[in-house]
Amino acid sequence: RYFRWWFKKTRIEKKSAFIDLLYAVPLQQIYGCPLGGIGGGTITRGWQGEFCRWQLNPGIYHYNTVIADQFTVCLRCKGQTVYQQVLSVERPSTLQSWNWGYCGRYAFYHALYPRAWMVYELPGQNVVLTCRQVSPVIPHDYKDSSLPVGVFIWEVENGRDEDVEVSIMFSLQNGTGTKEDRSGGHWNEPFALEKQGERVAGVLLHHCTCVNPFTFAISAREKAGTEVTHLTTFNPAGSGREVWQDLLRDGRLDSPVGKSVPTEKGEVTAAAVCATCRVPAHGHRTLELALAWDMPSVHFGSKEKLHLRRYTRFFGSGGDAAPALSHHALTHYEEWERKIEAWQKPILENRQLPSWYKSALFNELYFMTDGGTIWMELPPDCCAEELQGPAGAGLSHLLPVLREYGRFAYLEGQEYRMYNTYDVHFYASFALVMLWPKLQISLQYDIAVTVVNEDAQPRQYLMCGQTAQVKLKNVVPHDIGDPDDEPWQRVNAYLMHDTADWKDLNLKFVLQVYRDYHLTQDHLYLQDMWPVCQAVMESELKFDTDNDGLIENGGFADQTYDAWVVNGPSAYCGGLWLAAVCMMCKMAELLGDAKIQQKYMDILKKGKEAFERMLWNGKYYNYDSSGSNTSSSIMSDQCAGQWFLGACGLDQEGFEVFPKSHVVSALKTIFEKNVMSFAGGTMGAVNGMRPDGVPDTSSVQSDEVWIGVVYALAATMIQEGLVEEGFRTAEGCYRTVWERLGMAFQTPEAYREKKVYRSLAYMRPLSIWSMQLALERRASWAPTPTQSPQVPIRP
Repeated sequence: RYFRWWFKKTRIEKKSAFIDLLYAVPLQQIYGCPLGGIGGGTITRGWQGEFCRWQLNPGIYHYNTVIADQFTVCLRCKGQTVYQQVLSVERPSTLQSWNWGYCGRYAFYHALYPRAWMVYELPGQNVVLTCRQVSPVIPHDYKDSSLPVGVFIWEVENGRDEDVEVSIMFSLQNGTGTKEDRSGGHWNEPFALEKQGERVAGVLLHHCTCVNPFTFAISAREKAGTEVTHLTTFNPAGSGREVWQDLLRDGRLDSPVGKSVPTEKGEVTAAAVCATCRVPAHGHRTLELALAWDMPSVHFGSKEKLHLRRYTRFFGSGGDAAPALSHHALTHYEEWERKIEAWQKPILENRQLPSWYKSALFNELYFMTDGGTIWMELPPDCCAEELQGPAGAGLSHLLPVLREYGRFAYLEGQEYRMYNTYDVHFYASFALVMLWPKLQISLQYDIAVTVVNEDAQPRQYLMCGQTAQVKLKNVVPHDIGDPDDEPWQRVNAYLMHDTADWKDLNLKFVLQVYRDYHLTQDHLYLQDMWPVCQAVMESELKFDTDNDGLIENGGFADQTYDAWVVNGPSAYCGGLWLAAVCMMCKMAELLGDAKIQQKYMDILKKGKEAFERMLWNGKYYNYDSSGSNTSSSIMSDQCAGQWFLGACGLDQEGFEVFPKSHVVSALKTIFEKNVMSFAGGTMGAVNGMRPDGVPDTSSVQSDEVWIGVVYALAATMIQEGLVEEGFRTAEGCYRTVWERLGMAFQTPEAYREKKVYRSLAYMRPLSIWSMQLALERRASWAPTPTQSPQVPIRP
């Protein structure tokens, strides 16, 4: 069935599949820190400095290294050029007049998202260059964090006994390395912008495609002692001789005036900007360059609606914002860095935290921008009725929230092309609610609207072959759509299962609503979401077929583990259910709804008893209660409900849902079996383990490690006082992904013990921020102020 669907989609309709099981993205162990803020598109640079992963069209990725996109250094002493080198280890077949093949032994790369450092110790020159790359990814900032820019600050240290003149040239092709680059009609022009005494100059590269045209700007900051020159156009497919000789002659470019002629079909064009300064003997100087891209209005794949990106609110949507974006970036990056340092410093300087954790915590955040992320403005003429659909009138703050903060969406994974996949966002949402809480609240409003509406269009589901409607009323959607279609308007791009029968989605909505309220204290949000929570819980109640207060799974893979069959009451869904019931009681109490509070108190009392009776085996909670030969498997995610309760402070006193001794015993069992008895304790926790210490191979997912689940498990361990075990568990994943497998900045959903991984660059690992929340909660319990807290409190 999948193959028939895939063939029709890719070969007949000429579209790409939302999940392509036949052509996975090949693993390239090359990626470094991406450029750009949230939702304006991203450009990833590799750790060798190459520009190699592009997401300018929303949610659609191209994996091309564009060889003309380079930094080149030129050193001059006493009026003579003594050294000129492309800062790249490549030796390409084009631009052969350039001096390629920089020796990698003299270069170092460090990344701590959203910044990266490249250090070049120029061989034989006694000059050291450090390029610091900065993107505006700033917690609790809803303006500059949306900007499609990256800044390169070049620190030059001259160890010579004489002055040296240093030039840094930044060259860029007009395009992203796809066939569109040769479609003709692209052109470049120089620009300079002076504002408040600050002057920025460079070149605009206009990329004139019929859908989603954009402009690149490469620029440098002019200041006393820094000269900026440019070359408007050169052929990146040729030898590059004219550019090389131009720079070699005097360490500057010719700076012609006027626009370039638009390219002919089949032609490519590129441009370059150069910043030059004199560095005194044993002195230090700085050159500042920037890259901006302006694709203000976008169509998704269906081309039905035009959407404006968030940054257009501040820089306009006319397609002429690249000079202003460049100027803003080059004059504000110091302020961005101050804010980034103020946020990161308390964590980085905390000696109780291991170094790998500090790296993982910040570097996993790359997905917040590079998850095909979009952040759109509402159209100015948009009214509440249009947003609410036929049934959303109860959401009184929907319009003000979306109007003020826009709409946010990110992909389940770069290979799994669905926006805001909700069963996975459940894990990742900690990063969003802790760092950009208004975006989490906006996302939740979007989900709430889709909950109360329906899409009655029938379609066939690929796993079971049955036909059912796209979206049922009063259930949480799987996702809000495919960027190759029309997200928000057509939801549930996921065709594998009919997720109306999934047991976890509705519960994950309720759990997030209360968690968001707990962390933000946003009472209006709680009031708006309360009727939606009641509606989804009513829908969920039908899964409690025997009225014992506990839902039953349906004998198929009816939750986020969508290839792992589960039957009857289960640890994962049963635990989420009880946690959601507990939160319904708490919300009803807060909102003074005594009737609903009593209803869910009664369910909780029954359900707790049934859960313990049917699933607790004295050491841990069984996978499910079906009595099958794998129902006694130890699931690493069995305490997911407790994880959320703990994050909300609902694991104390009267709100204890799961006996504390049982939770600790289950976590210790998972640590002993799923962590330490798997791969020598070095790869995190396997999803399913048999009691005899052999991985559960009953499904393709039970013997996988899911990195995002492991980070959540580690957070649960920390919440329950098993701090050392939590760090040991998570460390296995970090070292496997970022060190052994070379998957930096593309953390996959899953890997197995031997040679198998799945779905590169995935959403779920953002759950590492729940570890930080757990650590902060522990620190805030520190008994006396004189004791040094275990971790800092988040500012």
